[in-house]
Amino acid sequence: MTFFLRPARPLDAGTAGDILYRFQQDTVWMPKLYSSAEAICFCGLMIDRGWVTVAERDGSVLGFLARKGEEVCSLYLAPGACGQGAGKALLDAAKAETFRLTLRTFAANEGAQRFYRREGFSETGRGDGMNNEEGLPDIAYEWRTEQEVAA
Repeated sequence: MTFFLRPARPLDAGTAGDILYRFQQDTVWMPKLYSSAEAICFCGLMIDRGWVTVAERDGSVLGFLARKGEEVCSLYLAPGACGQGAGKALLDAAKAETFRLTLRTFAANEGAQRFYRREGFSETGRGDGMNNEEGLPDIAYEWRTEQEVAA
């Protein structure tokens, strides 16, 4: 199944926000802090700032990645879209634009940890939840190009 990547447009805020909201609602360990409208607004802000790339197939957004410089702020896939290559494609596109990427994922999100390690990220630290809104322990990761690692 093929899909393509493109910069998010303002009208993608609803779909991206729904993906983010569904993750919050469907993940048992995730605190339910935000309404659907708040998730859409948050995604709209990231889109307005030019941070968001979406993976799309047949007119439907499968997922999105938001990146501010070297920091991956968000990478979320629609329910049922995991394992189809959209997340890897979004991450590969971000890697192609920089020498280094950083991100944080929740310690409870073991699937994300496996994915990021498989994609060449290394753990650089851990947090106790005091520095994120959810109050959940998290893990910092970093990826660098081979040229950066050798330097």
